[in-house]
Amino acid sequence: MYAPQDDTALLVEAMHAAAIPAGARVLDIGTGTGALAIAAIRAGASEVTGVDVSRRAVWTARVNAALRRMPLRVRLGNALEVVEDERFDLVLSNPPYVPASNPCTATGPARAWDAGLDGRQLLDPLCARMFELLRPGGVLLMVHSALCGVDTTLRQLRDCGLKASVVQRRRVPFGPVMRGRIGFLEQHGLIESGQRDEELVVIRGDRPERPQGDGGA
Repeated sequence: MYAPQDDTALLVEAMHAAAIPAGARVLDIGTGTGALAIAAIRAGASEVTGVDVSRRAVWTARVNAALRRMPLRVRLGNALEVVEDERFDLVLSNPPYVPASNPCTATGPARAWDAGLDGRQLLDPLCARMFELLRPGGVLLMVHSALCGVDTTLRQLRDCGLKASVVQRRRVPFGPVMRGRIGFLEQHGLIESGQRDEELVVIRGDRPERPQGDGGA
């Protein structure tokens, strides 16, 4: 389970800057402890759903919400399957994005951060399905490391019909996970020799209110 860190804080800042409309339906993909979902409720969302593949994360998020008397719905599973028929005003996501030497699906605690050789094992399917998860006028806010390819994320979101841009950036020192794989990152050209920090980015995707090219009456 992933404890809230710099990327969580940066995403919360972006959420407040986006000004959630009162009564919004919010989805938190990879909810972990429920920190983002609870922040969304406090910001005025009326219905918030957190989804995670970890049973421990689901239990923790439910307990954290109950202790704060927050009306958070938490579901177990892959969000792209669990809520595939639902639509949201705001989707938040702090998905696993750390490049890993093992390209296979991570197990145990590493599921919270390992994301394949290029860090995009979860990012790519999220980008591909995001248009369908958002209501017209809905907004995506997703955080990941610049090591994973900011331009790739922007291009994929635009290709599926969203307007996409970077709305927050912050350089942070490597945490324990990144420090533990510096050799791998240098060997694959993902970081410069001696680099010990990374840039985190929050990417915003907006689904248009109406289909592109529809000028209305």
